[in-house]
Amino acid sequence: MVVPVLAPALPSGPIAEKQLADPYHAVWTLLEAVTDPEIPVVSLREMGILRSVREGADGLEVVITPTYSGCPAMSQMEDDVKAALAQAGVVARVVTRLAPAWSTDWMTQDAREKLRAYGIAPPPADGAASACGHGGSVTSVIQFATQKIAGYASPTVACPQCGSENTTEISHFGSTACKALYKCLDCLEPFDYFKHY
Repeated sequence: MVVPVLAPALPSGPIAEKQLADPYHAVWTLLEAVTDPEIPVVSLREMGILRSVREGADGLEVVITPTYSGCPAMSQMEDDVKAALAQAGVVARVVTRLAPAWSTDWMTQDAREKLRAYGIAPPPADGAASACGHGGSVTSVIQFATQKIAGYASPTVACPQCGSENTTEISHFGSTACKALYKCLDCLEPFDYFKHY
């Protein structure tokens, strides 16, 4: 009888720092240079997309989780991870995992600050879904959509340019589906807001 090799469970929350005791610390360090193709100032680890480096049934595996299941940048992320590994002579397979679903709670504080400096208003930290009008569950997304239809206000989002909270949502979808388009009513600049999931 063949007993399947079970890979360790994926972490369910943010991966804030690479652990020095992790046997794959060198691979984590190598992958630190792999950035989000849509937001090149943040790494996949900082965004919480890079979930695990582990030994799988067929050798080394790098697990990534998209910000949403239809993210068009996933194939580019996978190619970038493979290229970084190949350049260093590391043989590994890239695995895309959809469950557990990615959450903005997995983003590091560094990622949030880098987004703000890049001109994108980051989602609130520490799972503050109520501040955004919805969390990540299907029920909460439906409740959020219902509130939008009923005319409830969009979340208060500070402008990343001037810091004013006198902003308004122009479109619930910005440059990508995971962002909303806002405008600051003080400095008059438009900006993306990375929605909380």
